[in-house]
Amino acid sequence: MVDLSNKYRPIRLEDFIGQTHILGQDKALYKLIKQKEIPHLFFYGKPGTGKTTLAKIIAKELGSDYYYFNATTIKVEDLRKVFDRYKDSFIKPLIFIDEVHRLSKNQQEVLLPIMESYSAKIIGASTENPFFTLTSAIRSRSFLYEFLPFSYSDMEKILNIVLKDIDIVLTKDAKEYLIYSSSGDARAMLTLLNFSIKIDKDIKLDTLKELRANIIGDGVSSSSSHYDLASAMIKSLRGSNVDASLYYMARLIDGGESVDFITRRLVIFASEDIGNANPNALNLAVSTMSACNKIGYPESRIILAQCAIYLASSPKSNSAYKAINKALEQIKNGKILDIPKHLDSQHIGYLYPHDFGGYVEQEYLKEDLNLYHSLDIGFEKTLSEWLKKIKGES
Repeated sequence: MVDLSNKYRPIRLEDFIGQTHILGQDKALYKLIKQKEIPHLFFYGKPGTGKTTLAKIIAKELGSDYYYFNATTIKVEDLRKVFDRYKDSFIKPLIFIDEVHRLSKNQQEVLLPIMESYSAKIIGASTENPFFTLTSAIRSRSFLYEFLPFSYSDMEKILNIVLKDIDIVLTKDAKEYLIYSSSGDARAMLTLLNFSIKIDKDIKLDTLKELRANIIGDGVSSSSSHYDLASAMIKSLRGSNVDASLYYMARLIDGGESVDFITRRLVIFASEDIGNANPNALNLAVSTMSACNKIGYPESRIILAQCAIYLASSPKSNSAYKAINKALEQIKNGKILDIPKHLDSQHIGYLYPHDFGGYVEQEYLKEDLNLYHSLDIGFEKTLSEWLKKIKGES
């Protein structure tokens, strides 16, 4: 059986479609690849977004020998065999490790001397952000790049390349569904097309829907309708309009949107837009995520609705959202303050608040950053009152 995703996989950098935020011809990574001077790289993002394809293209651009490993089955001795093979060679192989977030610390330590000496080029890929699973030593020797889901136009370009080469009839609505239901995953789109062709060269929407009843991920369409609906739902929740929130949620459910996509947005909203004005909102949103992921449709619609009504009806505050953004902005702008000596791990001179009835005045920051400003809305007002009482200000 011909695998369309492999048959039409681009082999030149110029033919690679999408990821222009990192691979545009004016971008640093593109220039480094063309100069054959790449650093160690780690790619992360949704499936079918070109991570493996780009690694193979880079190997071809560099003229390097290419080795594929998967972190779920990789063995240290297998890595060492490859490294030993090139120990006395001028050739630097390219080692591609898939699912890199599953690498153990021991496996990462084996990579370190190779990365340090550049005796091989390491490229890793993952569907999850590997930042927190990679050791700081690995991160300091490499660069991380996020691969975004392909846009509708990217998917259409990929599909058109295939359609020029095969003799089929694809109706407009079938083409829309083929792209839209694949959620920015080119491999998924070509897999659906591959099996559709085996049924009939005249591909109709009904056939595609029989093979794939619902979209496979977060949803991308020509008009980005699902993202627009998600945006409308969030804005309606923020605006405390219960009916509008339920309506846009129902549109998402009816369109086959996954519970994971909807509940992630509810959890984010509960913290970003309600926060400590009603801390229980986050608890309910997280419980909704857990319950819906276990139960699934159709019953999850009831749990989602209950959560949406609660979130829309809750008092709103974005003070936590603004405070952490302000803190991160200060750090990115170079404000790295020394930790006061009594707060470090030596504890010298630290005043233990419990020994002073729960609160004692002491220095916590070398400079007053003035990050958090309570809006005194809902339970946030209670927290402000607690702080004042703790500090003896009221």
